Amino acid sequence: MVLVIGVLAGLAGYQMIRWAEAPVVSDSDRAPQKVVVIPEGATFQQAAALLEREQLIRSRSAFLLLGKAQEADRKIHPGEYELNAAMAPADILSKLVLGRVVLHPVTIPEGYTFNQVADVLAERRITDRAEFVRLATDKSFLKTLGISAETVEGYLYPDTYRLTRPTTAKEVMRVMVDQLGQVMTQEWQARAKDIHLTVHEVLTLASVIEKETGAGEERPHISSVFHNRLKKRIPLQSDPTVIYGLPNFDGNLHRKDLSHPSPYNTYRWAGLPPGPIANPGAQSIRAALYPVPSTYLYFVSKNDGTHQFSATLVEHNRAVEKYQKRPFQRGNRSQTLMSPDGSLIHHEEGVS
Repeated sequence: MVLVIGVLAGLAGYQMIRWAEAPVVSDSDRAPQKVVVIPEGATFQQAAALLEREQLIRSRSAFLLLGKAQEADRKIHPGEYELNAAMAPADILSKLVLGRVVLHPVTIPEGYTFNQVADVLAERRITDRAEFVRLATDKSFLKTLGISAETVEGYLYPDTYRLTRPTTAKEVMRVMVDQLGQVMTQEWQARAKDIHLTVHEVLTLASVIEKETGAGEERPHISSVFHNRLKKRIPLQSDPTVIYGLPNFDGNLHRKDLSHPSPYNTYRWAGLPPGPIANPGAQSIRAALYPVPSTYLYFVSKNDGTHQFSATLVEHNRAVEKYQKRPFQRGNRSQTLMSPDGSLIHHEEGVS
């Protein structure tokens, strides 16, 4: 009799374990996916309680025993997990131990500043905006990334990243800078030396090219204008650099802004600005390294997303008359006309 009772008790215990280790629902029930967050510093017991509360496991106690049996109770990773009630507890445990967290695709557009990058990351709830902006100007931290510059501007490579939520600002920044390192190949670094530019200067020039045009095929031509001006020591006279250096920009560039004392004001100072004004993509970096051979010194918007390029001031003024003044005689459009030595002749307020 005692033997029978023992067998029955053992069988009942075995059935209980099988029940606890089975999924809450069967595959045929098409259980919906649930996103659960295991907080940083959560114990295995707290994680088990959360899974039971979300009805993803049948028994917290059985899950704790499962974790102890597999010596996994101290190995789970915090983060977001996508789980469903049709998953066996062993499979759920495996996900937690391996850290197979939800990865969120986050696209950083080309030409964004580090402040705009911080906005995107904060909107997607990836990382803290204030901390990201603080680190962007933290020279001691930037040195750990191999950056000897005032800010991280220009070094955050624009791409689509798959990131966990949350990710520390340091880690996000490290990932983006590392991606730039993959793009700046040994060939490109050697090319920079060949044309007597540092990587920082290449990124600076590339960022100006990035902000001057959205037409990819034009970028080597824009680059050619700037390379030619740099060789002749003619100021670049790029409106985007002026805008970057303004403490407050209301959406319109005014005549007085062209005399603003910012080191980024390429109307006042010849040469490149002290650093990038945005984070350029590969196409603009390539254009900075490989400008088309030309004698171009000027370009003007044709108001269709492209530009007219000119080698002389006479040609440029004709292009301005054709594309800027005639179509917009009643409007408030801009155009800077430059003399061969780079001095400002005329600038109408309001930059298109």
